[in-house]
This record gives sequence, C-alpha cells and structure tokens, in this order.
Amino acid sequence: MWVVTTLTMLVLAGLLPDFRLESPDDDSATRLGVTAAIGAGVFGLLSALVWPLLVRLLLLVPALVLGLLVFFLNGGLLLVALWANPVQQGDASPETAVVVAAVMSAVASATGGALAVRDDDAYRRRLHRLSDRRRVRAVAGGPVTPGVVLLQLDGVGHDVLRDAVGQGLMPTVARWLGEDGGGRPPTHRLALWRTDWSSQTGASQLGILHGSNFDVPAFRWYDKQRREVMVCNRPSSAVVLQRRAAKNAGHPGLLAVDGASRGNLFSGGAGEQALVLSIAARRRRKGFRSRSGYFAYFADPANAVRTALSFGAEVLRELGQSLRSRLERRRPRVGRGGLYPFLRAFATVVQRDVVVYAVAGDMLAGRTAVYADLVAYDEVAHHSGPRGRDAAQVLRRLDRVLALLEKVAEHTPRPYRFVVLSDHGQSPGETFRSRYGLDLGDLVRAGCGLPVPRRARRTRSGAEARSAVRAALHRPVEEGAGEHLPPVRRAEPVVLASGNLGLVSFPDVGHRMSREEIDARHPALLATLANHPGIGFLLVRSEEHGGLVMAAHGAAVPLEELSEENPGPLEPYGPGAVAAVKRTHGFPQAADIMINSWHDPATGEVHAFEEQIGSHGGLGGEQGRAFLLAPVALPEPQDPLVGAEAVHRVLLRWLGKPPAGTGP
Repeated sequence: MWVVTTLTMLVLAGLLPDFRLESPDDDSATRLGVTAAIGAGVFGLLSALVWPLLVRLLLLVPALVLGLLVFFLNGGLLLVALWANPVQQGDASPETAVVVAAVMSAVASATGGALAVRDDDAYRRRLHRLSDRRRVRAVAGGPVTPGVVLLQLDGVGHDVLRDAVGQGLMPTVARWLGEDGGGRPPTHRLALWRTDWSSQTGASQLGILHGSNFDVPAFRWYDKQRREVMVCNRPSSAVVLQRRAAKNAGHPGLLAVDGASRGNLFSGGAGEQALVLSIAARRRRKGFRSRSGYFAYFADPANAVRTALSFGAEVLRELGQSLRSRLERRRPRVGRGGLYPFLRAFATVVQRDVVVYAVAGDMLAGRTAVYADLVAYDEVAHHSGPRGRDAAQVLRRLDRVLALLEKVAEHTPRPYRFVVLSDHGQSPGETFRSRYGLDLGDLVRAGCGLPVPRRARRTRSGAEARSAVRAALHRPVEEGAGEHLPPVRRAEPVVLASGNLGLVSFPDVGHRMSREEIDARHPALLATLANHPGIGFLLVRSEEHGGLVMAAHGAAVPLEELSEENPGPLEPYGPGAVAAVKRTHGFPQAADIMINSWHDPATGEVHAFEEQIGSHGGLGGEQGRAFLLAPVALPEPQDPLVGAEAVHRVLLRWLGKPPAGTGP
C-alpha cells in the first residue's frame, strides 16, 4: 500500500503542473522519492488513526452521504500529510490540492479493498483483523456452548430454494443438505412452513422475532382507532407494532438474552441493534443506533471502496438487464427506471455488505444469538420475477454470503450453528393494472359511483429496501406515506394494497362495517368487486352470518361453514387458506373489505395490486411457502409449521435449550 501510494504521488507530481513535491531548485531524484515516500507513509498513518475519529464526529451526516465523503475527507488527511512532511513540504494550488487529495485517497483505499471485491477469503481476513477489538470474550474459559446465527433470506420461497440447489446456484446449501455429490452426510435439514394470510415481512418477522403478529392484517392498513394508515416499514408504525407484539407475547423477544438484531424491521428484544427500522424513528442519541452499522462499516475506507465499486457495477448490471428485458419483450414486465437501479444496488450491495460485516463482528464477539435480514432477492424478484435470471444471480451471491460467514466461524471464540429461513415466498403474475387497465382504487371508486381518473395512477411498491434507504438518508417520511393518507372527503374509501391483497376501509365509520351497511351506502360495490375477473374472493363482516366470503356469480358463504374438507371459494388457494382467513377475520383491525386477487393453481400466478411481477402479501401460489433450514443437531419440529408464531416457538426452544454438538 505504501509503495502504491508513493508511486501514485510521484505520477501526479509529474502530470500536474501545479503540484510539486520538491523546491524549484532541487532536482534530486532521490530526495524526490524520499519526500513522496514520507508523505505517503504519513498519509497512511493518519488514515489509520484519524479516520475512525472523523467518522464518529460525522454522526449527523446521512449514512449514504458519509460513504460519498470518504474520498474527500481522506484526501484532506493527505494535505495534512504533505504539510507535515519533515523533509520538505509539497506545494499545490487549492484547486489542484483537492484533485490530488481525492485521487490519492481513492488509490489508497482501492489498494486495500479492490482485491477483496472478488476474493471472499481476503474479505474474511479483513473482517477478522478489523474486528479483533470486539473480541472481548475471546479469553481462556470463554463460552463453549454453540451460538446461533439466524439469517433471513427475504422473499426466497421453499420451492425456489429447492430449485436453486438442484440447478447448482447454491453450492453451500447443497453441501449442508448433503446434495453436492461429495458423499458427505447432511449437516442441515430443510422444512416448509406456511405463512399467515398476510404473507409479508412485517407480519412474518414480527411473529418470528416477537412471538405475536396478531392484528397485523396486511403490509399497510387503515387503523380506525388511531385514525391513520399503518405501514409495516414505516418506523413510527414499526415501534407501535413491536410494542403490541411484546405485550401480547408476554416477553421482549427472541433475542432478549445476549442477542443482536441486524437489518430487520423489528429488534426482537436484542440489546445490540443496528439498521433496525423500529428504532429509526427515535431522535438524538438513541436514534443514531439504527444507523450505527453504517458508521462501523465505513470506518474503514477500504470497505467504502469495496462497496462503491460493487454498487456501481450493480447499477450497470440492472441497466443492462432492464434493457435486455425490453429488447426481448418479456411479459409480464414492470417499469425499472427512475431511482430503481440505485435502490436495487442499495439492497443487493450496501445493505448486504453492512449487515454481513455486522454479523461477522457479532460472531467474533461471541454473541449468543444473531438475527439478520438480507433483502437482496426480494427487491430484485419484485421487478424481475421470482424465477428469472436476474433473481438467480442474487441467489448465487447469497450463497456466497453463507460460505463467507461459515469461514468467519473458524475464528470465533465459540462454535456457531447457522439457521437460514425465509419470511415468505413470491408468486409471479401480471399486475392487476397491467392486465385490466385500472388499479384497485379505480375499481373501488367505480363501484361506489365516484368519478374515476381517465389515466390509471401508478401504484408504489412496498419493497423493504426503500425503508432502509430512507432511514440511511435521515428521511422522516416513509415510502408512500402521504399518498395513502385518508382523503379530505372522509366518506370516500381508503384503498390500500399489499401485494395481491387489497384492503378497503371507510374512515368516517369508527367500527368495521358490515355487508349490510356497505350495501346500504354503495349497493353496487361488493358485487362489482366480487364479479371482477381479477379478484378471487372478498372477506366482509355480516350482521347475520359473522364472517362472509364472497366470490363471483353471487357466491356468499358464511365463513363458519368453510373447512379444509369444504373450502368453497377458497379451494384454489390450497391447504390452510380457510384457517388463515378465519384468523384474520378475528383481527380488530381487519378492513371493512378484505380482497384477495385471482389465483391460477396450475401456474401459481396472481395479480398484484402493486407494480410487482413477483409479489407477496396475500394468498395464492408460492408466496405462502417459506422455508426453515436448520442443523440436524437441533430437534426437528414435531408438528407442521403453520404461521410465523409457530416458527417463533421452535426458534425459542432452540435458543433456550440448545442440544449438544458444535456443527454449523
């Protein structure tokens, strides 16, 4: 590194007329080389000693902006190094000094980080070296019982994982399952778990981490008691949901004992939290904890360069893949322009690198339990499809993350078991708006006899990565928040979408309206919705029958009459659909009208009410089929895993009384 920065300084001195390392009357090549070497050496020392202090002084700067400031701030240290040179001071005009400083800082950081961009072994060694200071428990007589690392691969369905292993996209998982052809016995077993009706990260992760997702009917819904729209990836909403879940479950969460929560919507009761959305709404000192993972990661300039190079490559990759999709005229397809390439790069590069770095640090510190969410696949699959080539590349990279952390475990003060799970899957299909030329809000307005805009409005995606970007940028208003607030005319319905699950609420009525009340106000609304070809069924409350499932051709079946043997209109949605709908009907915050899109059992397709060709949030297809990959050393669940709360109970048992064994 010293040699490279010295040579770079000499090259710049030769190329830039306003930058000199020697006095005008000094032509000694040796003296010039010594001056450059000393300047580069002092620069390296300042970068190692002063840079971490500068990072701590910049806590008020948005985390992503800090990454962009790396070159300029580290370049400022170079100017100090030039002025402090004991042999002779360099000379540069202010403008040239800025250029030289930026180039030198980039070269110095790239030298330490560029080799690690493609070399996971080099990156692992860097993580190990930089995390030595955290190994406070790595002493004689330290913990010998295995810790547990729980990695959530957001949106990766059970069947998608199975196919990825069979196609050779995930060799690490294949080795764990004993399916890599090496003849080794499996170290892990793969289980299927079925999500709730609300098959999305908010409900699933809340149930997994806190043991209760009661009264979470969707990703976003209108809360009549609070008179506001609740959104699972809105920090202020996440705080309320986490508090409610802890109260319902009677304990603070899965990670309450020596746990760490990284990159999640909720804390799980962990004492160590970073990039956790439920604490992102807090201000001042406590509020910084949600972004502390970014500052810890960017404290090393080489990390910033490694991530910056990968970020740029991912943006270019998305632009190329999007262009190819248009040229090949693939269907279905959604828009992938605007800021999306940068949002995708954040999810697949920045969030991944920072979370993996934090998890490695937790392992090297010997923490008992770590839970981390990697959102890369979910973000890409929303726009490219859950089984497209773009999503397959992300699965390959996620497998490399598992291999990297497995290698980190070789240096940890205690053995670790790796439990990998998903919060839901994704179901493919053309969007509702693309298929029928109007969105769900327009259809509801038409059924209410209200004017419908001539041009369909573009809906927003509820992908988890957007909330993390806003938290990193100190943005107080979350994605879509203002768009979904109740309209001024409160008699008009609030229409919200969560994948292929739609919710209609009337904000001027303080209770959940009945079918009879809706018919009296808007006689054509329920019939318009139930008979639309893009809608599979409705759930409403009836004064006569309680819960009522409505579908096309006048079907209206009391919910209590449905069962697994007689699912009625819910038959296309497969096993568990009746129980999931019945549970949601019991939620106080269930919408006045709960709408699930059409579903084709033969193809697994649904129609998302958002602009997503890979969606989740309702019933139908692979979105409700998540996975749990756990070491064979842990007890196998005896009962079928139905609902996120069931997964929580299994994980709680594993963490509370881990069996003997030290395998990963």
